[in-house]
Amino acid sequence: MEGKSYYVYILTNRPQGALYIGMTNNLVRRMNEHRNGEIEGFTRGHDVKQLVFYETYGEVSMALYREKQLKNWHRQWKINLIEQFNKNWDDLFGLINQ
Repeated sequence: MEGKSYYVYILTNRPQGALYIGMTNNLVRRMNEHRNGEIEGFTRGHDVKQLVFYETYGEVSMALYREKQLKNWHRQWKINLIEQFNKNWDDLFGLINQ
């Protein structure tokens, strides 16, 4: 039996723009919800729907820990993390939606 995956992700509305950090067990579904404006709140209000960073975990506890850790980081640390992973701030949705 294959284990479940959990994802910690960062969305933006433009390079160096608003940042949103979330966690989910289905990244494609969650991204579609963000992109279609189905989730009320910050992401819909700020048009935050470009996936610029994500990490995969095999345990929900580790994903939750990492999400909380990233949310407590300084903004510049988050930007540095994104740019190590995705220098040009490309929208990575196409990579996961295959």
